[in-house]
Amino acid sequence: MIIGGLQKFSLLDYPDHIAAIIFTQGCNFRCQFCYNPMLVKPGYTGGKVSNRPSAGDGQGQKGHPLITEDDLFAFLDKRKGKLNAIVITGGEPTLHKDLPEFIIKIRKLGYKIKLDTNGTNSQMLKDLIGRRLIDYIAMDMKGPLDKYEKVIGVKTDLMKIKESITIIMKSGLPYEFRTTVVPDLIGFKDIASIGKLIKGASKWYLQIFKSDIDLVNPEFNNTKSYASGEMEEMELIAKKYVKFCAVR
Repeated sequence: MIIGGLQKFSLLDYPDHIAAIIFTQGCNFRCQFCYNPMLVKPGYTGGKVSNRPSAGDGQGQKGHPLITEDDLFAFLDKRKGKLNAIVITGGEPTLHKDLPEFIIKIRKLGYKIKLDTNGTNSQMLKDLIGRRLIDYIAMDMKGPLDKYEKVIGVKTDLMKIKESITIIMKSGLPYEFRTTVVPDLIGFKDIASIGKLIKGASKWYLQIFKSDIDLVNPEFNNTKSYASGEMEEMELIAKKYVKFCAVR
């Protein structure tokens, strides 16, 4: 596994659990608003990831130092009893073919697993769920289908996105969908369109766009997010389609 980062403690990322967060490196999206350009770009080569130290992308973005599996598992072993869950996020974790084996090693230490995904690898999701390797799933809904590629910055197979939605909603596992609401990319009508895609879902979070950090597309740096009143209006629209929705 290509590990690009580790957050040693979180009370927010896995509901009702004390977790550590493992960031995998490499992603098949280039979301304009992505907060983790150092994880997205280094080691990415057209849908594959390469296990090499990252020196940046040639555009001034510093690379993220890799963490060895040995160091990671030494940490996880020491934290048994203090942490009870691990969040695997990215980048996009399902790009890594060794993800199932990586999760098995973590589960042997007694941890529950939450997976964050963009939904492009529906077969990997099906495999992980079928083998009971994950306990909670969070999938990013980037936008309505007619705007998806504009938001993510690349071509993608939208059928895989729809397949993943169905797989997750029928999995029997706790799950959530989440959408980062970026002005100029996502508007009020788009919230309704996304809602129709995930109609009947358990949870949907609308995430406030933050631009005070380096983003994949620097043109979005320091741009305004929606006002709180506008986010509340979007929440009301979203609640027509799902069982629970909140702004965060």
